[in-house]
Amino acid sequence: MLYTVLILALAFTSGFVIMSVELLGGKIMAPYFGSSIYVWGSIITVFMVSLSVGYLSGWRLSVRNPHIGKYGLFFIAGAITLTPLVLAGDAMMELVFLNLEDPRYGSLVAASLLFFVPTAVLGMIAPYSVRLLVDNRETSGQVAGSLYFISTLGSALGTLATSFYFVLWLDLNVIIMSMQTVLVTGGVLAILAGRSALGASRR
Repeated sequence: MLYTVLILALAFTSGFVIMSVELLGGKIMAPYFGSSIYVWGSIITVFMVSLSVGYLSGWRLSVRNPHIGKYGLFFIAGAITLTPLVLAGDAMMELVFLNLEDPRYGSLVAASLLFFVPTAVLGMIAPYSVRLLVDNRETSGQVAGSLYFISTLGSALGTLATSFYFVLWLDLNVIIMSMQTVLVTGGVLAILAGRSALGASRR
């Protein structure tokens, strides 16, 4: 039971973080490229493509001896790949801004550099979550539906929390670092749960 609750909570967390970062993307890019439909079109496109890559990669990894300890590494990797947003986000956008005058392609390249990798990594979590909880084919639809419900609910709350509160109360870098802390904490909990399960199986 605790195993299931942990995975559901982590799936919720990943959905929350993904949408929070996507919304912050508009704020991060606005000083350089504005907030036109071009910019939001670029951000949404990059997130959709990177999530599709993440879903496919997560599914492929999930068929190779799935384990909650490995699952935890996705969260830690997601936190690490968000680091360039904090340390070099402005420098990366300025470089693109100075070399691509067209705001359409400039915003697309900048969004790709900043968000593609972390979003793809976080996208791996959803299909891997399903694989960890599916015991047999008969329950696979129920499990997938429940997990995507939880993950999408997390995305909705991440959208509201970020747009209504976080951006008003906190600096952008503080929000991102808070998301990194949450991801690392979730990853560590998953790894500890994996070690606990392994120890129990050996006894």
